[in-house]
Amino acid sequence: MRTRHTTRGRGRLGGGALAVVMTVGLWAPAWASEKMIVGVMNQQTIIEKSKAGQKALEELKAYSSARQKIIASDEAELRELEKTVQDANLKEEDRREKEGQLRGRFEAYQRRIQDFNREIQGKQREMVEEYSKRIGEAAQAVAQRRGYVAVLDEGSEGNVRIVIYHHASIDVTDEIIKEFDKRSQGQ
Repeated sequence: MRTRHTTRGRGRLGGGALAVVMTVGLWAPAWASEKMIVGVMNQQTIIEKSKAGQKALEELKAYSSARQKIIASDEAELRELEKTVQDANLKEEDRREKEGQLRGRFEAYQRRIQDFNREIQGKQREMVEEYSKRIGEAAQAVAQRRGYVAVLDEGSEGNVRIVIYHHASIDVTDEIIKEFDKRSQGQ
């Protein structure tokens, strides 16, 4: 009797699952049977090789370089102050005063480095957000011209790789660079 009950239960489950699969199959969109074409791009390459991207990277590099010069100047001041503290002819009272100055300037130096790092990271984030949006618009234009249903960013080793493998024929990076540059000329 127990075996019979179990068999009936399985039969009902199997039939119900089949009915669900058949129903879902009836609701499948019409385009599901059509061939879907997908393109692949490398956003990092677009930023690095496009004229607008290169300009933005140069500006970021110049901004970072200016901050690095300030840090280098601060380091030179700290070294000079440290030499003064180590002067054997310095009175003990003057040495303590100079050591206090050194500690204060060193703490200010460390804060400045942290502030500059935050500023630079913020500028990088802003650039990536802005350019991601603009690259997305260029990718959409290319996808529409080519009849693609999607363009995926393949990612990079530093980020999550979204596309593990793709045939070179679906890589539209160079075409998106041209579209991106064309759209960026007036900006």
